[in-house]
Amino acid sequence: MQVDVLLDPFGARWCELRDTAHAAVDAGFAGIWTFDHLDGRVYRAPHVLECWTVLSAIAALVPGVTVGPLVLNVANRHPGLLAAMAATLQDVSNGCLLLGLGAGGGPETGYVREQEAIGRVVPPDPVRRAQVERVVDEVRSFWRTPGFLAPEPEPPFVIGALGPKMAELAGRVGDGINTRAGHPRLAELVEIARQAHARAGRDAAGFVVTVFTAFDERWIRAESAERARLRALNVDRLILFESPPYDRDRITAARTLLDR
Repeated sequence: MQVDVLLDPFGARWCELRDTAHAAVDAGFAGIWTFDHLDGRVYRAPHVLECWTVLSAIAALVPGVTVGPLVLNVANRHPGLLAAMAATLQDVSNGCLLLGLGAGGGPETGYVREQEAIGRVVPPDPVRRAQVERVVDEVRSFWRTPGFLAPEPEPPFVIGALGPKMAELAGRVGDGINTRAGHPRLAELVEIARQAHARAGRDAAGFVVTVFTAFDERWIRAESAERARLRALNVDRLILFESPPYDRDRITAARTLLDR
């Protein structure tokens, strides 16, 4: 199981995130992720750094580290633009991109605010799920269209899922699933995704399971009950998120636990 860190971009500045990314890689974390949001006010922050710009900078800053968005809102970018962006970042990162993708928050959530700010509407859940499936299909199609950069290799689509319908979609059309490490139905969601992947005739061995949770030592300790639960489910990547002001000393101290 790889252990990654997600650097929360709300209220952060690039210099802070840059230095923390260095500390995380030096400590032995295998990947760097960040959230995809546009309006800092959805989390009462004065601003938020844009996800893809940050990931591109990190890929150039620390070559060889896995990078990924957790997760891209399909409403924020046209599929053709996303295809070109993802292929370019796959090139910049030398094949280290995990392409997190999700349906975005529903009409009842605070995320509506940032969509309204850019003139978008937030449709109900079934429509947003269908958008995820359409975007995955269209991005793959653009990668095979003459004139568009074809990524080498194609980055896996890791689809965010907090319920069984999105878990089924993640398995059926995606290459992986992302959900909360502490989700009360974690085992069920992972099994739904894996079964859907198998029914779709996809390669079960290549399906990626990633989970995220707050940065806490008990999740880093290989002998902890929390880690044992994840191992039992064959989780591939554990993503710990750290919010600003980033505690670089805590991240550096994790080296001794990761080394075990």
